[in-house]
Amino acid sequence: MKTEELTDGFVKRSEEILKDNLVGVYLHGSLAMGCFNPLKSDVDLIVVVEDPLSDPVKREYLDMVTEYNAEGPAKGIEMSIVRREFCKPFVYPTPYELHFSAGHLDRYEEDPEEYIRELKGTDKDLAAHFTVITKRGKRLYGAPISDVFAEVPDGDYMDSIWFDVEGAAEEITEYPMYLILNLARVLAYKEDGLVLSKKEGGEWALCRLPAEYLPLVKDALREYTESAEVVYDETLAVRYAKYAIKRIKC
Repeated sequence: MKTEELTDGFVKRSEEILKDNLVGVYLHGSLAMGCFNPLKSDVDLIVVVEDPLSDPVKREYLDMVTEYNAEGPAKGIEMSIVRREFCKPFVYPTPYELHFSAGHLDRYEEDPEEYIRELKGTDKDLAAHFTVITKRGKRLYGAPISDVFAEVPDGDYMDSIWFDVEGAAEEITEYPMYLILNLARVLAYKEDGLVLSKKEGGEWALCRLPAEYLPLVKDALREYTESAEVVYDETLAVRYAKYAIKRIKC
């Protein structure tokens, strides 16, 4: 299924299930920022509602999401439903009504009721998602972005993206492409105030990092943009992670 067909269908079904409770559907991530790779990217969506959802509505909605997830790109759909009252004024960490990603699919299919019962609370990642929506996101349906989302304070955004990379030195050999590019875009925000995609973060790093790390970044960009098979220098990757974290902390 083409991404436009997927998002159009997702919006239509959201209207049918959520009815008057639906405030809007908003796109963020690589698809919104023009660097989507169907083999490496997911479709990132935020759904905003006025009122809490009942468990039967959550079940109906998640069944719909999993249908579209099966028809989507390799990494599927990542989606959160958030109540409007937590978007403007912005609340951090942000409470959410419902969340789904392809990594949760088995857990949901094994026991939908338990999934719905347990998957609740707050999510620091939403500060990063909301920032992308306000800076570079797209409204797919509903109220204008400026009416729904407040600007995320710099400190909350930085805490959110730092939370995603703080364990990079220990994790980079397991997720090299993801963390090489994510560390770069955190650095780009810390030093230049830029809200970038992973691809753009890598391109920024090529002009701003010491020469020894540039082959690593180029390899990560090749894997991300071209789906190239890459064998990373793990020793160099760990050294890069420690260097980037030290620079972020300065």
